[in-house]
Amino acid sequence: MSFYTPNKAFAKNARVKNMCEYQELVDKANEDYEGFWDSFAKTKIDWFEPYHTVLDESNAPFVKWFDGGKLNVAYQCVDRHINTRKNKAAIIFEGDRGDKQIITYLELYYQVNRFANLLKEDFGVQKGDRVVIYMPMIPEAAFAMLACARIGAIHSIVFGGFSAEALRDRILDAEAKVVITADGAYRKEKPYMLKHVVDEALSGDTTVQKVLVVERNNEDVIWVAGRDYSYNELIKSKSSICKPEPMGSEDPLFLLYTSGSTGKPKGVQHNTAGYILWAQMTMEWVFDVKENDTYWCTADIGWITGHTYIVYGPLAMGATTVMFEGVITYPDAGRPWKMVEEYKINQFYTAPTAIRVLHKTGEEEPKKYDISSLKVLGTVGEPIDPPAWKWYYEVVGNAQCAIVDTYWQTETGGHVVSPLPGATPIKPACATLPLPGIIAEILDPKTGKKVGAGESGYMCITRPWPSMIRGVWGDSQRFEKSYFGDVKKDGKAVYFTGDGANYDKNGYITITGRVDDVINVSGHRMGTAEVEAAIKKHPNVAEVAVVGKPHEIKGEGIFAYVVLKSDSGIADELEEFKMINKVIQKEIGNIAVCDDILFAPGLPKTRSGKIMRRILRAIAKGEAITQDISTLEDPSIVEKIEMMIKRTKGTL
Repeated sequence: MSFYTPNKAFAKNARVKNMCEYQELVDKANEDYEGFWDSFAKTKIDWFEPYHTVLDESNAPFVKWFDGGKLNVAYQCVDRHINTRKNKAAIIFEGDRGDKQIITYLELYYQVNRFANLLKEDFGVQKGDRVVIYMPMIPEAAFAMLACARIGAIHSIVFGGFSAEALRDRILDAEAKVVITADGAYRKEKPYMLKHVVDEALSGDTTVQKVLVVERNNEDVIWVAGRDYSYNELIKSKSSICKPEPMGSEDPLFLLYTSGSTGKPKGVQHNTAGYILWAQMTMEWVFDVKENDTYWCTADIGWITGHTYIVYGPLAMGATTVMFEGVITYPDAGRPWKMVEEYKINQFYTAPTAIRVLHKTGEEEPKKYDISSLKVLGTVGEPIDPPAWKWYYEVVGNAQCAIVDTYWQTETGGHVVSPLPGATPIKPACATLPLPGIIAEILDPKTGKKVGAGESGYMCITRPWPSMIRGVWGDSQRFEKSYFGDVKKDGKAVYFTGDGANYDKNGYITITGRVDDVINVSGHRMGTAEVEAAIKKHPNVAEVAVVGKPHEIKGEGIFAYVVLKSDSGIADELEEFKMINKVIQKEIGNIAVCDDILFAPGLPKTRSGKIMRRILRAIAKGEAITQDISTLEDPSIVEKIEMMIKRTKGTL
């Protein structure tokens, strides 16, 4: 496969201009790891008090970065830009219906301070308190994040598409004091409601004392006296001056819950200094955002991409970031290109799912607009397939824009493997090389040795890095077991991403997907155990096993094998299908609904009762079964399921 070299005119002014400069950075990190990070921390962060130790690994994997330092992330993102960028657009907001708002850095400063004062004065929020944010993609969501950071509260954002049960689980685990929400928002110009989901989530005992409601839609909602308050009313009287709380480098900044291989979501904890440093550095290196650029990431703030690459990263470096409330294919597939033309967007960052949809439904749409302002195209969340990559490069980028195929996770805080747009020769659908300072290696899980070209192994990061996960909230054992329990190098536990990968002959890395029971749906990780737990709440479900199946648009879809309690067969398979998905919608949200459900006579299990999901994955994908099935409790089940798949081919 041929390589695509960087645009020479772009590379001339890029932060990293060629592979020699890239290698120089890599060599510096390899030769003096702590010195490498020390040099960037001193120049990129405005410290209130200097740190005394760059990296403390004495209690690994519970490491400390920049210990002793004091800073504030809201100050880093807002205050320090006031003298030089006060009239520059910090956030450009476009609503679903086309309503627009430009928020300068000075206006952002005032809004964040007022919000911070509201939380402190009216709700009694203090440093270390947890605040759950359940919001649509509106500017107040960014204000809320930064207000929490300003006063030292720990925010936990829950994606606005999650159900009341999923929201409640996260509220209870974090022991949240306050919930910030909105009455609703707009999607495809139609209002949808959020407040009633919060009401349902808070039924029964919780730790939540107050609920703050942003009146976005001005819809009729239920107001609980003594608990619910209008942001729109309270904010009017708040002072625009609020001193930022000095935070220790290792003080928690936020929690973000992610699905795991067990049913209970994990509260991934990111701390202050290391996270904001890497968010800023990757914005500069990977997207090469310059002072007058306008940058747009299409993600939602409910995911880590929205945290790092809509709010914290762009604002920390003083960029202009676009927030979009709606669906990028509505009212048609020209919507994103119209916005690129209107706002003269220079960097566009989206998911392969969106790229595939735009390619399929609006292949010629980009040519209708002037999108020549684009310089860097990004992709995130899952591997991108070559046809989508080719269209993205040739049609959207006019064969002039670099495509940065970024590999990272909620747990890594920011990019770990990615091309640099001015330096890296790009191989389509390949994450390419680790970023400088990230010691990422593909290891043999049995020997802990680095694999050779063409060999598959486990994607690991073998040295701590500043933006790494600092723990699972309230469960240190789960943190160690989940991330440091599978692979050792030279006898030392290393961070395992959970993904498989391989090297090509040039040392480029291709990610091959999850090796555990996690499905990547449209770039969002869904734990199979969490989906299975939801399906089991259907009264007629006896057993269930969930696997991933390739999906043309989503990358992976959810395929459920369901065994019903009833012995009399299924009266209406379609009705059962709908009812099971309704349960999932209620328990988790629309993002986890099944694309395919097979009502099976049983599941392939070992004699100890373990469900053989590898077999079920192979069947769902139409692959040959290579495992020995003779040791199964009932080997005939496999043949029965395969026959059912053949009979239903075309309907599943």
